[in-house]
Amino acid sequence: MKKHQHRQETKAVHGRADLSKKNGPLATPIYQTSTFEVTDNDQQLRATHTDMFYTRYGNPTNTVAEAAIAELESADAALLFASGMAAITTSILALVKTGEHIVAQRDIYGGTTKFLSQWLPKLGVETTFVDTVEYEQHARAIRPNTKLLYLESPTNPTLKVVDLRRVSTLAKQHNLISMIDSTFATPINQRPVEFGIDLVMHSGTKYLGGHSDLISGIIAGRRDLIQTIHESRTTLGSCMDPHAAFLLLRGIKTLAVRVQRQNENALRVAEFLAGHRRVRRVYYPFVERHPQRTLAMEQMSGGGGVLSFEVDGSGDDARHLAEALHLFTLAPSLGGVDSLVSIPVLTSHAMISPEQRQKMGITEQLIRLSVGIENADDLISDLEQALTVTSTARQHAQVG
Repeated sequence: MKKHQHRQETKAVHGRADLSKKNGPLATPIYQTSTFEVTDNDQQLRATHTDMFYTRYGNPTNTVAEAAIAELESADAALLFASGMAAITTSILALVKTGEHIVAQRDIYGGTTKFLSQWLPKLGVETTFVDTVEYEQHARAIRPNTKLLYLESPTNPTLKVVDLRRVSTLAKQHNLISMIDSTFATPINQRPVEFGIDLVMHSGTKYLGGHSDLISGIIAGRRDLIQTIHESRTTLGSCMDPHAAFLLLRGIKTLAVRVQRQNENALRVAEFLAGHRRVRRVYYPFVERHPQRTLAMEQMSGGGGVLSFEVDGSGDDARHLAEALHLFTLAPSLGGVDSLVSIPVLTSHAMISPEQRQKMGITEQLIRLSVGIENADDLISDLEQALTVTSTARQHAQVG
């Protein structure tokens, strides 16, 4: 009989756990310890490369979470980090050395842009930024010393969608390592490994944790690359605390049901905003006018819970609108059960230059929403009242 393949909802709950009947805890125990006891020095040597030696090297709680994420991503293995930026920086430092070169999309998280453009040059590593969906630019930017192709899809905050199969083929043709930030998509909506991408990064702080109560980073992908990154993680010390790993595991169990609700809510909110007279433009992969909608629907099972829109007005109008919302909390981050609102020029992309933001299409009028699991009608009503309030205030100011 052919072995039954579990769906993503089941994998989120069970991961790679042994499903045979046994006596033991249903919830993964928290190994809240920095070190592990051994009986003799020979055992100490054997333990060095296991998850029961010293928690900077590994921890049994973390191992369970890593296995669960690898299963969700269809990857060989995964590693946890103290934050999403720790996952990005440690992985790139592990894979690229002085004199080598990176090709990266222009549309990526601001912290990553800063690392690539301001920090890596100090170490003799240069990055060429290319237009995200201009694939000929990707190809032309590759040099003999290029080592890494860095991607993000959907992008933060303008929700561009990258043709994963096309860029993974390009990377393989030039013997490059391909690495993607797939935080906005989650492994429920998109699994880049299945399109040939070597490494998948998530800020576990966002959807995988899901409750805005932990900081986490994740890398999943090819076993040989994960092993190389593991060695650097041990040296740089960017490991995750086991109690946070326990919370991450708890969040992963409800990932599929949360993301399904967020997909549905975000699409309804996006469609509402797309028809509103005070909204200049909406950015969401599954909305009708999105330029990569067909591609998004081919390689994603849902559009995700993040969308952005430009208000018809000034940067001050955008700020006033964000402050007039009640159900959308004014706060950075995304992916939790609570809906959030932020202004990218003040938060996710504040650390990069106005010139860089302009090339990415990030204006002062751009507002980013992280849509939670509340009732969609309530969220739309909140947006409607905020748009009305700020429109009225603007009219009064013009008359005055």
